[in-house]
Amino acid sequence: MFSRRFPQSASLARVAQALVISSSLSLTATTVFAKDGKNTPRGAERAPERPVARMLSTSSRPEIPPQVRARLVARVSTPSAPAYSPAAAVAASGDERRAFELINAEREKKGMRPLVLDGSLTRVARYHSDNMAREDFFNHVDRDGLDISGRAEALGLRGWKTLGENIAYNQGYSDPTAFAVERWMISSKHRENVLNGEYTHAGLGIARSADGRVFFTQVFMRR
Repeated sequence: MFSRRFPQSASLARVAQALVISSSLSLTATTVFAKDGKNTPRGAERAPERPVARMLSTSSRPEIPPQVRARLVARVSTPSAPAYSPAAAVAASGDERRAFELINAEREKKGMRPLVLDGSLTRVARYHSDNMAREDFFNHVDRDGLDISGRAEALGLRGWKTLGENIAYNQGYSDPTAFAVERWMISSKHRENVLNGEYTHAGLGIARSADGRVFFTQVFMRR
């Protein structure tokens, strides 16, 4: 998918470093099925240069410690992120809508029905992208130990049967949105989420870190 192996001689070290900065990419995918059970999975953080794909089973209503829920709600309600609200959907930005449309275009190529853009899923997706960009990590499990099902529960998403999540980041590309979607479609697990006919709704969130990385999260849902 990408390479971070560059010449390491003294004369080329600086060039190699520049290439790392300009061409870094990572992405990973997961699917969560609703079933009986109460444990929210937690996982060790993985290095971004080694994309991972996982399939998890968990409860649709995980138990979230009150202090974790309070911290999450406080975070999404801060002045730096006024679009977030635990009780309301959000509108997709221009870049988020474009990425969403590119995903639907891939489904339409296969004769599949398009996904419906959902504001509640957009909120969940954007929260995770913003969290990764702000706290400098790349994982389906966030710093509070919550995976997609835990974040969905804490942000008030109800009534789902299956959730899927694709994440990615890249840096230094002229069209980071199109590039992220292109790489998702090359990866079998990401493409599996994109082309899953059971999903009916989705949301996509994009955030930029201080160092210029662009983080993408797409959340898929079947009710």
